[in-house]
This record gives sequence, structure tokens and C-alpha cells, in this order.
Amino acid sequence: MASVERTQDRPGGRTIFGHPMGLANLFGVELWERFSFYGMLTILGYYLYYSATEGGLELSKATATGIVGAYGGLVYLSTVLGGWIADRILGMERTVFYGGVVVMFGHLALAVVPGIVGVAAGLVLVALGSGALKANASSLLGTLYDKGDPRCDGGFTLFYLGINLGAFVGPLITGLLQTRIGFHYGFGAAAIGMALGLAQYVVFRRNLGDHGRHVPNPLPRNMFGRVAAIAAAGIVVIAAAFAIGLVTLSNLSQVTTAVIVAASIAYFAVMLTSAKVQPVERVRVRAFIPLFVANAVFWSLFQQIFTVLAVYSDERMNWSIFGWTAPSNWIGSIEPVWIIALSPVFAMLWTRLGNRAPTTPRKFAYGVIGMGVAFLLFLPMAGTTGRAVPALYIVGVMAIFAISELMLSPIGLSVTTKLAPEAFRAQMMALYFFSVGLGTSMSGVLAGYYDPAREFAYFGIIGAVAIAAGVVVFALAPWISRQMEGVH
Repeated sequence: MASVERTQDRPGGRTIFGHPMGLANLFGVELWERFSFYGMLTILGYYLYYSATEGGLELSKATATGIVGAYGGLVYLSTVLGGWIADRILGMERTVFYGGVVVMFGHLALAVVPGIVGVAAGLVLVALGSGALKANASSLLGTLYDKGDPRCDGGFTLFYLGINLGAFVGPLITGLLQTRIGFHYGFGAAAIGMALGLAQYVVFRRNLGDHGRHVPNPLPRNMFGRVAAIAAAGIVVIAAAFAIGLVTLSNLSQVTTAVIVAASIAYFAVMLTSAKVQPVERVRVRAFIPLFVANAVFWSLFQQIFTVLAVYSDERMNWSIFGWTAPSNWIGSIEPVWIIALSPVFAMLWTRLGNRAPTTPRKFAYGVIGMGVAFLLFLPMAGTTGRAVPALYIVGVMAIFAISELMLSPIGLSVTTKLAPEAFRAQMMALYFFSVGLGTSMSGVLAGYYDPAREFAYFGIIGAVAIAAGVVVFALAPWISRQMEGVH
């Protein structure tokens, strides 16, 4: 049972495990949102490329993995819209709730609407809803801590535990449903999971107090019509791009990558030139740029769990467990097991070390180097053929994925809230997710180069490039720390 006590730094505020009570509510809603998201994502690629007799849509594997990567990138790209809505219209707290509602309807569309129409409607709704929820849940958590509060990294690591509990359970359930009774039942389970998350969020909403209710930069009423016209024009442009063949299913991951790169550059330019950003905040935004790049490199490898490694699991791994064959999509649940086991250890470590812990840039460097090493660990299995790779071996490789993720991802969420300009709090978190989206869409681009016959070159080159990128970040770490202006 969690202990509840009075805090010294915020009189009258209740805590859970030494953290603000609002952490428990955000932990829960993020758990269920990730349950639905990863439960759906781990069977999506198979749904796209399996044959019609297996319940799939019979797309090519390259197109299917490209769509999965592009979709993941679009989820994170849409966080800028969620951040803008929170900063200008609804506030972070209400945007989290309405984002969850849209996610639920997206999973329902995947569950009940057949064919590519259901895929299109479902993925658009889930992308928009997840974008609204993800950026604002993380930003809302950051408001529960004062700048410089040493509990912040530990709080984000516990929050990350909730993410990975959902990421662990979701694929287990959807995979069993998909293999036993069909894809649409798996998608339906994702919808039910999000509904449970929304119910929990409403019941315990009071734990957040007034956090996230304020709209920091309200949109004037006379601007609403102009914004609606811009949104309508954007929809028309996207529809036209598909209609004339400029954007197709086969090049969607490349187009998504290009859009995120352009949007990221534009967003950095806006923050660095805005009159609402103070000089010290501007310096901190500049410090964020190399961390942004490092994060994108990390996720371009990590998110291959859902592109290259999904195919690898389906064709190269031996999933026989005591005579029973586990679903291939369970590869999505291996890494979260390690996160669940190690998150409390890392949370305790960062809290106890306090200011003696490695600096944020060095944590990022270790995370990127670790992912490169994890890819090199696929090389000993590269010469085998067929389903010869033992699942137990991949369980070990996924431990390196998890350690690398814990060195970088929760720390990235935490440092983004610390470096964010006051006028762009939610949108700065959206910019962080742009880097995740860039890496995710790149995982779809890279998947197009994967061939089981050339595994040694594929995993070897990508792993070596990641290690080199991590070494560069480590070398730049002192300069980055100076630019962070007092943020550890």
C-alpha cells in the first residue's frame, strides 16, 4: 500500500512514494493509453501484409513496415497540434482527456470498419488523439515539480514504468486475440483499454488540483475563424497530395520524415526568435538541439521493434515454448518487461545520486551508444537461416534496449520540461516528440533496406553509426551542459 504524507516544500500537498499525488493519475491514464497503442501497433504490420486467408490486407512487407513507421511518426508529429491546443485553447488537463476520447474512437474504427478504409480512419484518429494526450500528459507531470526539484527525474522514471506496464500487457492480449479469433478482436481490446484509462482519469481527476487548467497563451476569439480555415486548407492539401499520387502508401515513411524535419526546423526557429522567450530561455532551447538529434538517432533504432524486428520475429525467431508457439507480436512485450524490472532501480539511483548523477547530455550519449551495441548483438545470428534465432537470445538483447532507453527516454521527458520556455511549455514537449517521431518514421525508411540475406551488413552498419553518434554527443556534453544554464 502506498504511503501518503505531507510534503515539506509544498505545504498541504499529499504525496505517494514521496511524489505528488497527481503522478498516480497520470501514471494510470498513460498506462492504459500505451496498452491500447502498443497492443494495436504490434499487430498492425501483420494485419497489413498477411494474406486475406490469414485475415490481412495483402500489402507488401516493405509497404506495410513503411506504413507502421510513418504512422508512428505521424503520432508524434501530431503532438504539436495537441501542444498548441493546450497552450492556446483548452489547457493541458482537458486536452489529455479529449485526446483519450479520440484515441478510443480510433481503435473502435479499426475494430469494426473492414479493409483499408478502417485502417485509414482508425490510424488518423489514434494519431491525433495520442498526439494530444502524450505531449500534455508528460508536460502536466512536469508542472507537479518545481524547477530544480531532485525528485523530478525519479518521478518521470516512475511515469515511464506506467508506460511500459501498458506496453507489456497490450501486445500479450492483442496477440492472443489476433491469433485465436482475428485481428479485429485485438483492435477491439485496444479500444476497451483506452476506455478504462479514461474512466480512471475522470474518477481521480481531483488529484491534479489546478495543475494544467490554465491556458498560458489564449487564442483571441477573433482568430478562431482563421484557424478553422487554415485547418480546412491543410486537410484539402493532404487529400490532394494523395489524389494526385504525390504521397502514396509506399513512400509515406519518406514523406513523413521530410515533413517532420521541416516542421522541427520551423519550430526551433519560432522559439528562438519569439519575443515571448526570455534570453536565458533562448540559450536553453539552443542546448536542446543536439539532444533532439541524439534522441532521433536513438528512436530510429529502437522503433524497429515494430518494423524490421516485427518481420524478424515472424520469420527468424523460434517462438516455441515447451511445445507451444507464442504469437510473433510478443516481441513487443519483451523489452517492457526489462523496463518494469529496472525502472524502480533507475528511479532510486537518480533520486539518491541527485546532482552527483551523470549530466543529462552524458545520459543521452550512453543511451545512443547502448542502442548501437544492441544492434551489433544481432550479428552472431546473422548467418543462420529460417526460424533459427532462439527467443531467449532476443530476450537478452532486449535487456540492452531497455537499459539504453532508461538512460535516455525518461530523462529526455524530464529535461524537456526543465528547458521549456514558459510560453511554450506544452509545445516544447511536442518538439521533443518530434524527435521521437523523426526516429520512428526513419525506422520505416530503414526497414525498406532490410533483407534476411544481408542481415550482417544491415545490423552492423546501423549499430556502428549509432555508436559513432553517441561518442559525438559525449564529446559535446560539457558544451551542452553550459548552454543549459543551470539545468543539470
